[in-house]
Amino acid sequence: MTTNSAIGPIMIDVEGLTLTTHEQEKIYHPNTGAVILFSRNYESPEQLIALIDSIRNARKGPILIAIDQEGGRVQRFKQGFTRLPPANCYRERPELAEAAGWLMASEMLSVGIDFSFAPVLDVDCGISEVIGDRSFSPDPQLTAQLAASFRKGMRSAGMAATGKHFPGHGAVAADSHMALPIDERELNEIRAKDLVPFKLLIEQGLEAVMPAHVVYPAVDNMPAGFSEKWLQNILRRELNFNGAIFSDDLNMEGAAMAGDFSERAKLAQHAGCDMLLVCNNPKAAEQVLDSVPIKSDPLRAQRLDAMRGKPKMTRAILQASSQWQLISQQIAQLSNEYA
Repeated sequence: MTTNSAIGPIMIDVEGLTLTTHEQEKIYHPNTGAVILFSRNYESPEQLIALIDSIRNARKGPILIAIDQEGGRVQRFKQGFTRLPPANCYRERPELAEAAGWLMASEMLSVGIDFSFAPVLDVDCGISEVIGDRSFSPDPQLTAQLAASFRKGMRSAGMAATGKHFPGHGAVAADSHMALPIDERELNEIRAKDLVPFKLLIEQGLEAVMPAHVVYPAVDNMPAGFSEKWLQNILRRELNFNGAIFSDDLNMEGAAMAGDFSERAKLAQHAGCDMLLVCNNPKAAEQVLDSVPIKSDPLRAQRLDAMRGKPKMTRAILQASSQWQLISQQIAQLSNEYA
């Protein structure tokens, strides 16, 4: 039986609570590197663990399992897990940011998930509803400090962090899921505000970044996730980032200007994305899997390998621990205050 020896460059999703035969085949494709899970993939912790096991078995090699488990509006798994508050609540309770990062990461790792796309590093400019309370603060320095604390908690649990949405989605009203936002600000203004959290966390060893499907015409006429200027010149060279770059979902409307799905994948990879996300569109995912050249890339493999989860406790041991019991109670209470 052949096995896949490397993490591929494409992240796909699956439809339900169990895998179909066709999904097993897609997961085994040499270009598959990760599966992102959504609320529709969750019924109970036991079912989730079984699903993740079946994904890993279908891969017959290394694969990453990802989730969006930020808290607030963006929490895929609720029943059976601690309800997490939105990021902006930690402005009032900064001492809980690190604990919340540990809690989220510990709970996800204990069921077999490698990482959550968190923390959000966007600075809330009072304009973007899709960001809004997902941002830690309107203040760049406070956003950086709270996000750094949240990441510290994630790391102590054994989870790598992903800062999003580079270079900042907080100053545009349009939602890049539905439209292509355009941010007309000058680069110096973006540097002085939006890049502050990215700069601090990169200096602290941030493992991954997700760029925004937003155009910043002062720098490039391409959205950041398709822009060599943003990903190579600014992120890699100016900010000295050497971790993994995950594209935002290529199925979003903000990515449509790049062409069909094969073209979007080609442009994102050329710009510098290590892994390409294609979600909620199985046909598009198949098109991208088959169109991206199958080739090994040791540097990409190294960056993506660093995203593997390092769980320290099973779910049963975690929930029996006094640390989880105390922190879960504190964070659940905070969520209730902000409900």
